[in-house]
Amino acid sequence: MRSAMVSILAATVLCASVYAAEVTPSAPVADSATPDGTVTLKGGSVAAGIGYTWGHGELNYRSSLHGFTVKGISVVDVGATDFTAAGHVYNLKQLSDFAGNYVAAAAGITVAGGGTATYLRNEHGVVIKLVETNVGLKFNLSADGVHVTLKK
Repeated sequence: MRSAMVSILAATVLCASVYAAEVTPSAPVADSATPDGTVTLKGGSVAAGIGYTWGHGELNYRSSLHGFTVKGISVVDVGATDFTAAGHVYNLKQLSDFAGNYVAAAAGITVAGGGTATYLRNEHGVVIKLVETNVGLKFNLSADGVHVTLKK
């Protein structure tokens, strides 16, 4: 019985690894999509199992700069880091749609030049494509993601 269980487990792991090799991560926006704006972001995180991420940034939308803050909880995380990132914003029809709760839409997608992009999507359908601009970008998200608030 034990050897049968080991065989089933081995077959399952082998099939899963073959399937994973065939699946390629896809971005939530097309490579050819035109961004509606750009963002820069600076912040940090501190964690020991459950952590907290904070930051501030600027959104360049329709030739105007708009400040915003980022706050969120991360889980199964350890360490303390500072991060900077820049990116593009898609599906932004009006400024008020930028604020909201963002969750990871896709993470760890390699972009040209070897960088890594993290895609975030909020409840209004706005997508932010963040690309690390320093070594060690850590933007781990829980199921609740991060909350973005526009500054007044």
